[in-house]
Amino acid sequence: MADVFEKLVKDGGPIGQHMDRAHGYFAFPKLEGELKPRMKFRGKEMIVWSLNNYLGLVNHPEVRKADTEAAQKYGMGNPMGARMMSGNTDKHEALENIISEFVSREDTMLLNFGYQGIMSCIDALVNRRDVIVYDAEAHACIVDGIRLHMGYTYAFKHNDIEDFEKQMQRAEKMAEKQGGGILVITEGVFGMDGEQGILKEIVALKKKFDFRILIDDAHGFGYMGPTGAGADEAQGCQAGIDLYFSTFVKSMGSIGAFISGPKAVIKYLRYNTRSQIFAKSLPLIIVDGMLKRMEMVKTMPELREKLWANVERLQNGLKERGFDIGHTNSPVTPIYMKGDVPEATSMVMDLRENYHIFCSIVVYPVIPKGDIIYRLIPTAAHSFDDIDETLKAFEETKKKLDAGAYKAVDIPDMAEKAV
Repeated sequence: MADVFEKLVKDGGPIGQHMDRAHGYFAFPKLEGELKPRMKFRGKEMIVWSLNNYLGLVNHPEVRKADTEAAQKYGMGNPMGARMMSGNTDKHEALENIISEFVSREDTMLLNFGYQGIMSCIDALVNRRDVIVYDAEAHACIVDGIRLHMGYTYAFKHNDIEDFEKQMQRAEKMAEKQGGGILVITEGVFGMDGEQGILKEIVALKKKFDFRILIDDAHGFGYMGPTGAGADEAQGCQAGIDLYFSTFVKSMGSIGAFISGPKAVIKYLRYNTRSQIFAKSLPLIIVDGMLKRMEMVKTMPELREKLWANVERLQNGLKERGFDIGHTNSPVTPIYMKGDVPEATSMVMDLRENYHIFCSIVVYPVIPKGDIIYRLIPTAAHSFDDIDETLKAFEETKKKLDAGAYKAVDIPDMAEKAV
């Protein structure tokens, strides 16, 4: 009989195989200093494009003041226990009411974490007779939630409405056979390629198929649409989206999440979402801080305006310089290039060490071999100078990449050295 740990030591996994050379630099890097567009990395100041701080709230003086006062008043332990047992408060309910009004839904339930929360919501919403249809490029949290489902699932090609119809036809037959219903799951804004989900097109097919739809709008809540209520508001199809999920981690600069929808459904979820009924309530320091953040999002449209001004400058600047940024229609800015993993990491090293630009890189096995994606997240906190310096750096390093200057047999060994 094999030792269950043996395989873990021999094979670090698709990404972990590089850990001995990458840890602390390409993976698990340590940014230091206040959370803002310029931070320290290994002693050097960097322009940082890897923080999902869309509205710049994470270090806003009003937010910091609210968080500090909440910490002094409540500490981290208040309330104790799960909400169902002893952890419910007026402030939790007030935040839920404010979010419900903001996203135009009947009711809202707070969740402790986004990843865990949506997994548990999917688990609670469907039984073995139901069928799930989902976008093939849905986030890992959705995929893991679907793995909990004991019934049939069908994936449609990313943002492909024709394939969606094909999968719906298959799902409809299976649901009828099983005596269940159909839950469609997609995203408001896809965090990797920046494309909005085809929400309006899917909602239109409710006239043809009988289904409910849940969207994960973690990357759209707070800034998409006329009021910032999300991608469904931006696409004018809020009424057709049955359940709206998002986190407080992206635009809000906090932690936690929520799901909004019909009162009867949210009521059911309150009593059946396992990650909530068997877990401690969201701390009041976070809830109180979120009340301030929601107030700012509702009353300070200049935050969204500054974000979109920066998005336009960065994305237009990249396109003018011949970069391929795909079909993004959100702040998420992917830069598509060709090259292998050693090349990609050598370019990242050059960007950090010589140009002081810090951004995330995506390579195989997350995407196909031979492709490189640099993922930049412009925020309301960035300046035009940050953007212009970054555009110059990418223009110069792209020339080096095309000339073969980054060719290497292995990724650079930049791992943290043991003291």
